[in-house]
Amino acid sequence: MSAPTGRAVPTGRAASPVAALLRVSRNRPEPVAGERCEMCATPIGEEHQHVVNLESRSLMCGCRACYLLFTDDGAQLRYRAVPDRYLRFDGLPLDARTWDELQIPVGLAFLFRNSAQDRTIAFYPGPAGATESELPLDAWSTIVEASPELAVLRPDVEALLVRRTDTGGGGGGREIAASCHLVPIDACYELVGRLRTLWRGFDGGREAHAAMDAFFEHVQARSRPAPASGGPS
Repeated sequence: MSAPTGRAVPTGRAASPVAALLRVSRNRPEPVAGERCEMCATPIGEEHQHVVNLESRSLMCGCRACYLLFTDDGAQLRYRAVPDRYLRFDGLPLDARTWDELQIPVGLAFLFRNSAQDRTIAFYPGPAGATESELPLDAWSTIVEASPELAVLRPDVEALLVRRTDTGGGGGGREIAASCHLVPIDACYELVGRLRTLWRGFDGGREAHAAMDAFFEHVQARSRPAPASGGPS
């Protein structure tokens, strides 16, 4: 019997690995450009909102529809939407003694309430990156009692951003100016990430301080006065 004419098509295990790879590559979907919602995979723009995983404290990029599912502060859910509000606190009692009692060694920090741990946490920059510290409960409670307007901070999703700067002062004395704002927690993480790439030496260096100046100018421009005594904003 003569051999069959034409080219045989490999089948089953005899199929060529190269042919299999070519088939897979032809059927592979085109890569998706741009960001997508981390919950439903819907394409989202560069400017989008975030949701916090309360267990891991990680941020997730979300579309508007998914974001709105987690805006109820009283819901017993694993995720919480990050609000988009900026408030300014004037006249908080954050003198040198009060700051020292919080045991924060630098003049920049953001503080937020961790609902899973049921305590207030502070983050501040340094040569080794962002440092996390649990605030002494008595010291923080004293500040809140003296400034009840801080009660508007929402746990996990909003933070008190504080920057204390030495303005020099006359007569050889030192004067410290404190800037205090309520900001979304994702804005704080954005600042931490930015400073991590710029920080040089012990105090951060010129570029890091310029980034802080620009960030606080942005925060100041977006902030409105906080309501008195924790009233509605």
